[in-house]
Amino acid sequence: MRALIMAGGAGSRLNLGEKPLILINGQPMIRYITDAFSGAGCRVVVVTSPRTPMTMNWCRANGIDAYAAGGADYIPDMEEAVLALEETDPLFVSVSDIPCIDPDIISSVNRAYRASGKNACSTWVPSATVTSCRGGPTYRTKIQDIESCPTGLNILRGDRITEPQDEFQLVLDDPRLAINVNTRADRDAAERYLMHHRERRKQPGRSS
Repeated sequence: MRALIMAGGAGSRLNLGEKPLILINGQPMIRYITDAFSGAGCRVVVVTSPRTPMTMNWCRANGIDAYAAGGADYIPDMEEAVLALEETDPLFVSVSDIPCIDPDIISSVNRAYRASGKNACSTWVPSATVTSCRGGPTYRTKIQDIESCPTGLNILRGDRITEPQDEFQLVLDDPRLAINVNTRADRDAAERYLMHHRERRKQPGRSS
């Protein structure tokens, strides 16, 4: 499955340069996203914009496929990329600022999507798990009586990318998806989480 990583945001609230290249524990944030999708067996394409030329350069330098969209907005750039790539199969579309995402999350979302029989799948986290990470959620809705926030990780059918798609709404109570980096406090939270789990993996008897 192809995975589009939407990386056209300038990150003005962070004021640390291009948002996808913000360092998280010494690595560009986009690296965590591309590694996760590659680890899940996806063919990664990073979608940049005129606001993120250095992100395009980073992709070229690291052998990662990238597409330079027009920079109109998230949805127009996504549609532009899908049409330009002539993608007709289901594909992941993800934001580039959820650095704690792992291949196992991606694989579990794909399994749930396949089992649902729907055209699309959106992923959500309980709003109660979203604290300092987003500085206040911009959108909430109830899904199966759980007040939830979107994570920015979705599956869509490429052949219907310009049409409304019947979607399966998947709620995952997973702190890794609740960390969306929009502020410096969010970045710090991501660094602490990733560092903590890196140390846990180093402990004897732990494989994950």
